[in-house]
Amino acid sequence: MQFEFLLEQVVNGLVLGGYYLLIALGLSLIFSVGGIVNLAHGAFYALGAYVCVELTKRLGFGASVVISPFAVALLGILFERFILRRFYTADPILSLLVTFGLAMVAEQAIRMIWGAAPVSTEIPQSFRGSVIVGDFLFSRYRLLILAVVAAILLGIWLLLQKTSFGRVVRAGIQRPDMVAALGIRLQPYMTAIVMLGVGMAALGGAFFAPITTVHPAMGAEIMTIAFVVVVIGGLGSFWGVVISALLVGVVRGIAIHFEPAAGEASVYILMFLVLLVRPRGLLGERIEKFE
Repeated sequence: MQFEFLLEQVVNGLVLGGYYLLIALGLSLIFSVGGIVNLAHGAFYALGAYVCVELTKRLGFGASVVISPFAVALLGILFERFILRRFYTADPILSLLVTFGLAMVAEQAIRMIWGAAPVSTEIPQSFRGSVIVGDFLFSRYRLLILAVVAAILLGIWLLLQKTSFGRVVRAGIQRPDMVAALGIRLQPYMTAIVMLGVGMAALGGAFFAPITTVHPAMGAEIMTIAFVVVVIGGLGSFWGVVISALLVGVVRGIAIHFEPAAGEASVYILMFLVLLVRPRGLLGERIEKFE
């Protein structure tokens, strides 16, 4: 029985890792291409959750979980065009301060629109309950999330590895000077990357709204763990962030199984141990600044 319960915690940890992955991968891509640490990334996650809750009242959960990320991704165009674009070649501390201020503004705007009290929505009726596999019991909704994250991960990998768009983005991460010498402007690609990144964050908020507390400060809370995942995985590494997110989720799930109070601490202990051996993270690479 102990082993069965532990395996369930591992699966739950993978779901949690997928949740972290949706946030951290977009954060990593924006930094890799634009050289900007986007402290407002969590605000888009919170917006995705709130918009999904609001739309669910009118359209149902299925339509809401699709529309919410697209709506937030369109907002990402304005974010990139009027804010981020000003700081690609500026001192990184300036973009850090501006996005931090924007995160605070977004949190207060959410309080003004939806109030300070937590809101919630329910798991769709068709995905309630559990799936029994042998002697194991798994949440049907959590398995759905795991499947969706896997599909998104495959789609992004194919986009970055098998398309001309992905080749330019990867070249822009490693050799932006060479891309500029070829006459290719990275700004349109950066707009697409920001849309993709904030859209994934919003999708994470939409999918986890039914099984977590939706409140104004949820964006600030997720940012800490998202940075930990990116640091462990290594800046500029797609698979580093993927491995890190799943590893953090599983380690936290197992730690909670043995000692509930150790869940949060285990993540930071893991980061310390990884950086002690690999200062650049698991698969980190040297990245040049976007020009």
